Amino acid sequence: MMSYRPKVRVMAQPQPDQALHMRLWAVGSIAAIALLAAHDARAQTASNIIVSHGFNEYGDLKYPSDFPHLDYVNPAAPKGGEISISADGSFDSMNPFATLSGTPGSLSSVMYERMMDSTDDEVGSYYCLLCTTLEYPADQAWVIFNLRDDVTFSDGTPMTSQDVVFTHNLFAEQGTPSFRAGITQLVTGAEALDDYTVKFTFNPESPRRGRVSQMANTIVMPQDWFEESGARLDESRLNTAPGTGPYMVDSVDPGRQIIYRRNPDYWGQTHPINIGRANFDTIRVEYFADSSAAFEAFKAGEFTFRRENSSINWATSYDFPAIDQGWVVRDTLADGTLPAATGFVFNLRREKLQDRNVRLALGLMYNFTWTNDNLQYGLFQQRSSFWENDRLRAAGQPAGRELEMLDTVRAMLPEAIFTEDAFMPHTSGDRPLDRDNLRRALDLMEQAGFTPGNDGMLRDADGRTLDIEFLETRQSFDRIITPYIENLQRLGVNATYNRVDPPQYQARTQSNDYDMIFGAYSSGLQEGTGIEQKYGCEDRDDVFNPAGFCSAAVDALAKFVTGADDYEEMAAGVRAIDRVMRQDYFMVPTWYLGANWVAYFDMYEYPENLPEFGLGYLDYWWFNQGKADALIAAGALR
Repeated sequence: MMSYRPKVRVMAQPQPDQALHMRLWAVGSIAAIALLAAHDARAQTASNIIVSHGFNEYGDLKYPSDFPHLDYVNPAAPKGGEISISADGSFDSMNPFATLSGTPGSLSSVMYERMMDSTDDEVGSYYCLLCTTLEYPADQAWVIFNLRDDVTFSDGTPMTSQDVVFTHNLFAEQGTPSFRAGITQLVTGAEALDDYTVKFTFNPESPRRGRVSQMANTIVMPQDWFEESGARLDESRLNTAPGTGPYMVDSVDPGRQIIYRRNPDYWGQTHPINIGRANFDTIRVEYFADSSAAFEAFKAGEFTFRRENSSINWATSYDFPAIDQGWVVRDTLADGTLPAATGFVFNLRREKLQDRNVRLALGLMYNFTWTNDNLQYGLFQQRSSFWENDRLRAAGQPAGRELEMLDTVRAMLPEAIFTEDAFMPHTSGDRPLDRDNLRRALDLMEQAGFTPGNDGMLRDADGRTLDIEFLETRQSFDRIITPYIENLQRLGVNATYNRVDPPQYQARTQSNDYDMIFGAYSSGLQEGTGIEQKYGCEDRDDVFNPAGFCSAAVDALAKFVTGADDYEEMAAGVRAIDRVMRQDYFMVPTWYLGANWVAYFDMYEYPENLPEFGLGYLDYWWFNQGKADALIAAGALR
């Protein structure tokens, strides 16, 4: 497949008549005085202005400006039918942006499109969706989006650059604290140059990398709706602002069900990037108290598509009548995405978890080998890295550019970072309690000032036990966490397991009120400014940083990532950060799958060439009406 580079226009110091000509070229014929005023905003001294239909921070674009459709979709996929999925727990809001107020419904952001769309067969590429082209200088001091003039919200009103600026300002004022801080530090100006041209100017002190890609992810909502309704972005509410996307809310039964329906007047249905996508007429989400109840409902046909995440279910429970009759397909599909960095997260905000030796000792009591072999049917692999792939995972001892970066913060790091291989998770034996790891853990606890008393409980110099509460809400995790708790108790830790209902779990995790949870950090094959939000000290209390991790060395190394000029420089910075974070051990790494387990009633189809980085079951799968009719006739579905 060929790759495509953006066009570069070399602009000399513009004169008034040249400025008018360039402005006419960019946005069409409008009043000359307006053109000249607008061009003042983009007049640059001898700079390269890049004009393109897409953007990739570090490489070429796969698709040219005239591509007919994405390679991995079926352009002839029929429209119609319904796909239904499940969600656990409950919801009391349809505002996905109020993460600190209420529990948003599943898929509640599906109505809102971003300025540019990413693809599932590339890393880091964005293509104009709400825009026709974007323009930016080589130093990314600003970016201009030339908007499409045919985009409408689901209520039929046109989208303009005023809506873009309004939504940007709304998020800067009422978004999550970490987003507000990040976006206000990045963007110093948002201007509607005319109805279909919008410009974002960046803080010259901000990292150059990540500027354009951040604004490519700009969501657009209608200014009029917010002004007329008085709604806020940070409030829990059931009413939703119209979006420009292919789906809109059809009905909401709070805590029970949400139905989204395809907008028959969707503006973008013939856009090349949308061909073969958004194929279902409706997407139905059914809520259940827990995953066990959801599974029973799936077997009964109450919903029709399930992504399985329980190894015991996958190994032992797919023997129900609908499987035996051939009504339900059970399949394992490839997954090339980067697995989330999952594990047992230590809340570093707790003083009792500040000592790394304590964390290492607690981690040694988790037995991946026995858990995987006996409770997870040997289906998983043990995770070692926060970026579990060959591109970005630290390995061996640091060398080359990675070592040079680490040398800049050597005074902040233990010497082991430089003299030993990247920290790997401990190995365990085939019994629930590994005796060697128990002895190592006791030694580490002694180094941390804890010694066992006559009752076997570890106590510090003041006679206090080490009390650790595991907080969880999913019943399916009982069988995983309970043996871990028992091992910790054998060590002499006063460990307890507290499974609470979803609202209480959300309230406690949002307020960082826990000792340990099973949590995750999301990582990407291409990192930018988001790495500071996930792992930076400034945002240590953010929802994206469940451990409250903070490292001056990581803060410094993140500058190499955000300032990288090419992918290899970025990758070296990520590997350096991965090495430091694994050494700091603020999470007990657990497992990852590297595949997709899916089960569905046999009326859905998907492209033969599914992309490396996506499953797309709500996106580019489609409904087969004939198969659905056969299932109904057989009594499989009502």
